[in-house]
Amino acid sequence: EYQKGQKIGVEAEIRGLGAEIHYDFERLNSFVISLPPEAVDHLVNNPGVVSIETDPVRTLVGEHQPATPNLLTGILAKNTPDTQVIPYGIDMVQARDIWDADRNGKIDRKAPTGEGRMVCIIDTGLYAEHEDFVGADIVGGYSQTNDDSNLWTLDGYGHGTHVAGTVNAVNNKLGVVGVSPGKTSLFIIKIFGDDGLWVSKAHASDLVDAIYRCAEAGANITSMSLSGTQSNEHERRAFQTLYDQGILHVAAASNDGIEEYHYPASYESVISVAAIDSNYKVADFSQFNDQVELAAPGVGVLSTIPYVDISTIVVGEELFSGYHVEYAGRGTATGSLVDGGLCTTTGDWTGKVVLCYRGEISFYEKVMNVENSGGVATIIYNNLDEDLYATLGDGNSSEIIAISLSQAQGLNLLNYVGDEATVHSEYIWPTSGYEAWGGTSMATPHVSGVAALIWSANPNWTNVEIRDALAETALDLGDPGRDVHYGFGLVQALSALEYLQANH
Repeated sequence: EYQKGQKIGVEAEIRGLGAEIHYDFERLNSFVISLPPEAVDHLVNNPGVVSIETDPVRTLVGEHQPATPNLLTGILAKNTPDTQVIPYGIDMVQARDIWDADRNGKIDRKAPTGEGRMVCIIDTGLYAEHEDFVGADIVGGYSQTNDDSNLWTLDGYGHGTHVAGTVNAVNNKLGVVGVSPGKTSLFIIKIFGDDGLWVSKAHASDLVDAIYRCAEAGANITSMSLSGTQSNEHERRAFQTLYDQGILHVAAASNDGIEEYHYPASYESVISVAAIDSNYKVADFSQFNDQVELAAPGVGVLSTIPYVDISTIVVGEELFSGYHVEYAGRGTATGSLVDGGLCTTTGDWTGKVVLCYRGEISFYEKVMNVENSGGVATIIYNNLDEDLYATLGDGNSSEIIAISLSQAQGLNLLNYVGDEATVHSEYIWPTSGYEAWGGTSMATPHVSGVAALIWSANPNWTNVEIRDALAETALDLGDPGRDVHYGFGLVQALSALEYLQANH
């Protein structure tokens, strides 16, 4: 940060030191730069420099957490195109109580829908061609991740598209519906690359640039399913200034399941959102501290994604739907189904589809034993009473297909040993898909969507009034009153709207 009136001199010195300038935030009297550590001492001694602080990392806080495969088979395979699933969180936050009170599937006459309010989603981009966004008001966006700022419409990871679906998937008899039935305006800032959570990282300065762009686009709400462990004074000031100007900020509390503050959620100007499950219990991964303000559904949340990932086994007329074993081969293979037991050794499996029980050796070793025996596909089923999400491990791969199943599915499949089985695993991108994910990332858009929904009833209400109403009317969970796990409680759209109408 430089003193007012000293910008030119400070800029000349940092350029002379060979620094790379990333941002010039005149509103903060600040440059964001990269330079060698030894050059920092020179800047510290410059009388025009007020302060120097690090630019901390910001990452995504949502995880791929598929719902039961059989629940999604019809949607994913497009076998039931006229079936719309209502994600459990939509009714938990009372969204349809506002715009479809009679539950006839149609938007009630003169009901608030989010129309006239804009949510700015800062994430991995948005697949705007998704079938559940056809007719939605997507007003534009910006990509920070490359030279083409229009690539905000590219979402190679899916996180941003998933978040957007919870806010605003259209009520169209397809897939899912959002808190707003496709009526809230969306502005998209792509701040993460297409590798999403695993490699790509953004910084506090990228987030500051993003919220400034949100404000310039006319956004009323910023929705941020991201976080970082370090605060940054310039970032804090930027959020506070825009909050004071009327923008409501909503961010994920984070997913480490500890007390530590994460940012931007823990700034005073930001609503920090915790995650709960369908039984109203806080998720074990959800951050807990005195900055947590509201809770929302964040476990197994079904929403839109920009791809389809299908892994199935067909035996006779029976269809088993499972999960692709990460890093394994894809395609279609047919062969006689055999029971390989634990598959701890190779076997006489040429041309066979081999069913393997989990345990004793790694998934990779099991798949390699099948592949080295001439098997055409491996099916691994769990030794626990739950779904199995298996991986061959980083750096490993297989030529043959590998699919994982639950214990119950595997035991059922044993009844078909000796029959011909067709195994299919396919990944299609970009296309219209649906998955259930988990994280405070998934809870955050429920709150953002509710804020837009109730605010649309009267755009003259302020961001402070909206925030107060959400807190005052939240469904109290956990310890009586505000607590570190649930904040004020589960966000409630209809209750907040009625509170606003009665008190303003």
